[in-house]
Amino acid sequence: MNKTKSNSKAGLKCIMLFIALFLSFNLFAQVAPNPFAKAPEPEATVSYTNPVLPGFYSDPSVCRVGDDYYLITSTFEYFPGVPIFHSKDLVNWQQIGHCIHRKEQIPNGLNIFAATLRYHDGTFYMITTNITGGGNFFVTATNPAGPWSDPIWVDVPGIDPDLFWDEDGKAYIISSPFILYEVDLKTGKLSEGKKVWNGTGGRYAEGPHIYKKDGWYYLMAAEGGTEEAHSETIARSNSIWGPYIDNPANPILTHCNAAGQGKPIQGIGHADIIQAHDNS
Repeated sequence: MNKTKSNSKAGLKCIMLFIALFLSFNLFAQVAPNPFAKAPEPEATVSYTNPVLPGFYSDPSVCRVGDDYYLITSTFEYFPGVPIFHSKDLVNWQQIGHCIHRKEQIPNGLNIFAATLRYHDGTFYMITTNITGGGNFFVTATNPAGPWSDPIWVDVPGIDPDLFWDEDGKAYIISSPFILYEVDLKTGKLSEGKKVWNGTGGRYAEGPHIYKKDGWYYLMAAEGGTEEAHSETIARSNSIWGPYIDNPANPILTHCNAAGQGKPIQGIGHADIIQAHDNS
């Protein structure tokens, strides 16, 4: 009888230990699908060679209009500035012009940091920072090949501003300090700003972009500086004004980890997201 009781107690202890281990595993492992993570495609084939745009083309920004894709990059002190490229497949690009193509656009010195390209209601918008003087501004065009307008200056702090339109037609600007403003695009007049995110702690935050998908607002930015610690992080909110909650799997793009340490190109960060016409 005592031996039976002893065996029962031992069996019960084993069951309890198994349950405890199972619960502990579920507490610390991410058993639910990560809403930020793309499903793996182990059978997918790569049919192009990186870089798709070789040369001095940093800080890319991309937008789609129907089946056409347009891409711009920063150009710093070079004139003409902010080249614009066209593609049908995101792989093969052809330059069609520049967003800064007249000296009268920026007459007091040129040093263009990261730019964002967006399209809304028949108009293309390129918004960027002229770090030499004037600060942040945007120009517009109905034809992406040009001509592009004179600048409309916007008094927002930081660098690398982004433009976003919500479904109600309101337009917003956010830049590197993560202060969000509603903006009148005819005048550049701003609402009162609100800081909506602090990033994840990486230094020298830059290149923020806001997106909306399935009812969520996503705020993505580069952090860590443009050296080896460069990375891309993301957060989301159910309100454009926040609070934005960090993705627990940040950073979503970087080579400053063991997986990326052997890659030939380091300092990976500063990205943009596009949904293709095939919904990929």
